[in-house]
Amino acid sequence: MSPSQPLKGKVALVAGATRGAGRGIAVELGAAGATVYVTGRTTRERRSEYDRPETIEDTADLVTAAGGHGIAVPTDHLDPAQVRALVDRIADEKGRLDVLVNDIWGGEHLFQWDTPVWEHDLDKGLRLLRLAVDTHAVTSHHALPLLLRNPGGLVVEVTDGTADYNRDTYRVNLFYDLAKASVLRMAFALAHELGPRGATAVALTPGWLRSEIMLDNFGVREDNWRDALDREPHFAISETPHYVGRAVTALAADPDVARRNGSSLSSGGLAKEYGFTDLDGSRPDAWRYLVEVQDPGRPADTAGYR
Repeated sequence: MSPSQPLKGKVALVAGATRGAGRGIAVELGAAGATVYVTGRTTRERRSEYDRPETIEDTADLVTAAGGHGIAVPTDHLDPAQVRALVDRIADEKGRLDVLVNDIWGGEHLFQWDTPVWEHDLDKGLRLLRLAVDTHAVTSHHALPLLLRNPGGLVVEVTDGTADYNRDTYRVNLFYDLAKASVLRMAFALAHELGPRGATAVALTPGWLRSEIMLDNFGVREDNWRDALDREPHFAISETPHYVGRAVTALAADPDVARRNGSSLSSGGLAKEYGFTDLDGSRPDAWRYLVEVQDPGRPADTAGYR
């Protein structure tokens, strides 16, 4: 095993890898040498309701260019038959699954900020819960038997917020709050089911993510993202999707990762422990920043936080 590619020979599934954190995770797993199956609903032939240009084929190409082997499989993770076929394909082609990343989300266009449940569009709220919660359960149901074929498997449930932060903080609205808390709890429950069987489950959150959608919302690109600070100074703590990708890679390459079973983790927290950085060489610690600077209403100042 090459030190530069500690995951050579490993097989990963990043469910929900079209863009954002999922894409960053897939690419970094590829850079570490893994074969990465990437799934989503937007392909070069068909777009999901997001109607955005990013595709799973593009993600797979980025994985391969980074040094791994990217394989795009169009999958609607609300459809158990499609997920079962996906896992059967991985089993037939590779015979193993070492890392499962449940990153399926798809709710940016569905939630209404600071809107109480009785005013929130009910159909959109329930759809958000299905996309954010049911998809993870369906995927785990079908994928975990393959992951458990070999000891040492890792499941990463990607959410927004640490367990401590979400316990004490109202997150956007009831539907969003419930979705993100549910994913945290799924990691906790999976840890109890997987730990005795030789696998590890954790919850992982990025910080303020400079995803494609977030950059578009601010009208900037990755190469000029700081132009958005005039509009939102606290955006200075933001991070690229590669940062959380490096967090997943560090976990997957850690021979003692089982000690983290059931933990709620963050990209910034893991960067301190494993020593990785974001693409610019910094180590943003967004969740500590939110608690100590942004939420109390202090002026934006990332000194000591990145």
